[in-house]
Amino acid sequence: MSGLIGRKVGMTSLFDEKGKNIPCTVIEAGPCVVTQVRTEEVDGYNALQLGFDDKKAKSSNKALDGHFKKAGTTAKIKVVEFQGFEKEYNLGDLITVEHFEEGEFVDVSGVSKGKGFQGVVKRHGFAGVGQATHGQHNRLRAPGSIGAASYPAKVFKGMRMAGRMGGEKVKVQNLRVLKVVAEKNLLVVKGAVPGHKNSYITIQK
Repeated sequence: MSGLIGRKVGMTSLFDEKGKNIPCTVIEAGPCVVTQVRTEEVDGYNALQLGFDDKKAKSSNKALDGHFKKAGTTAKIKVVEFQGFEKEYNLGDLITVEHFEEGEFVDVSGVSKGKGFQGVVKRHGFAGVGQATHGQHNRLRAPGSIGAASYPAKVFKGMRMAGRMGGEKVKVQNLRVLKVVAEKNLLVVKGAVPGHKNSYITIQK
């Protein structure tokens, strides 16, 4: 689906016409530059490659500089392909936050916050086993048994256990666009989106 690359600014809240307090996320969406146009004849599919946020010259290389020079722009930090644009765009065109409209629904993808190594209660929502009485004192947050007896004599793959949590790509679907602030390239969506402040995210129609 068509969309834009953005940066998560942070969370705030808005009041609707009934006075209800709605938690929402502010996203700096675009402007994105069309850095490559994929066509059915050449690539086998139609898509637009968009670039967002300028990269420092010392962090780029000649290959990247040459690629972005064709679009008449500088090297970008984040590059993503999108399909399904109704309007035709050419190399070097700018796509702004006005691509979205208030009231429509979008899907937002990003990399979730890394939580490090966590136990089963935090990572998988286990309730904890056992009681605090009858002599046991340190097994309240333990996972319990993870296997059987001499048969099958192994722990099955996919067993929910402690481990590293977060840092994965997450997509949150059907978030309503509450406000579009075109002059500041800001998009306000209802609810939370994955990632920490200033992290890059993609917004799809």
